[in-house]
Amino acid sequence: MNLSVDIDRYSGFCNGVVNAIKKAERYLDTNKRLYSLGAIVHNSAEIARLERKGLEIIDIDRMKELRDDVVLVRAHGEPPTTYRMAEERGISIIDCTCPVVLKLQRDIAAKYNELKPLGGQIIIFGKRGHAEVNGLVGRTNGEAIVVEKPEDIENIDFSKPTALFSQTTKDVEEYRRLVESIKAKGCENFIFYDTICRQVASRYGHLADFAKGHDVILFVSGRDSSNGKVLFELCKNFNPRTHRVETASDIKKEWFKENEKVGICGATSTPRWQLEEIYYICKHL
Repeated sequence: MNLSVDIDRYSGFCNGVVNAIKKAERYLDTNKRLYSLGAIVHNSAEIARLERKGLEIIDIDRMKELRDDVVLVRAHGEPPTTYRMAEERGISIIDCTCPVVLKLQRDIAAKYNELKPLGGQIIIFGKRGHAEVNGLVGRTNGEAIVVEKPEDIENIDFSKPTALFSQTTKDVEEYRRLVESIKAKGCENFIFYDTICRQVASRYGHLADFAKGHDVILFVSGRDSSNGKVLFELCKNFNPRTHRVETASDIKKEWFKENEKVGICGATSTPRWQLEEIYYICKHL
């Protein structure tokens, strides 16, 4: 089949993920094993590659059993309780918290300390239970209110001083709609902060154009990637012939017609090598 295939040059790992993987690989060059608190990246193929090098993914309960070991904190970050546990158990931390997330953690903590004596509240726009969000909520002693959509604000008391922040990987337009919904409540003491990562945010407009410019889109992403779910839906909105694939085995020949233009793109958790693997398969259909 004669297909014109190209890879979106902006797709692939964000800087935070690149940094975390480099630190893990550097450590494993001279050590047999490294614990990662949670998946270092939401991509099963990349995880499998790192596990072959000696990476072992653990959860917080498993970390409680460790002593005098080394644990990597991924780009999403962790709440303060994790660091206290590590200190108590003699665990060395390789901290790969993304600088954008780290700044957000500090800003939320500072605003929480400012609003707490005033009876104020912190609202975080994000996915409940997401690792980054858990870390952000931890900066407020667990008191921050997490909202996933505008409807979630209906039972919030906006007579209190309120500060709104966003998870760094959320959609800019969704955040704007949430801000407008809160403003419509007539909250007199309300402030919001633009905390969405610009590297991630800039991909939205570009991916829309990329999706429209091809007959078929293959969006490469791990099934557990929050960012992947959002970007996949964005592509599908602009090109109904968008297919989400995790490995080359997901590709179906019937998706394509002779001489069509195929675009390959992915999430911030999708490695470049995986995009190139999909490209190779498409070129040889």
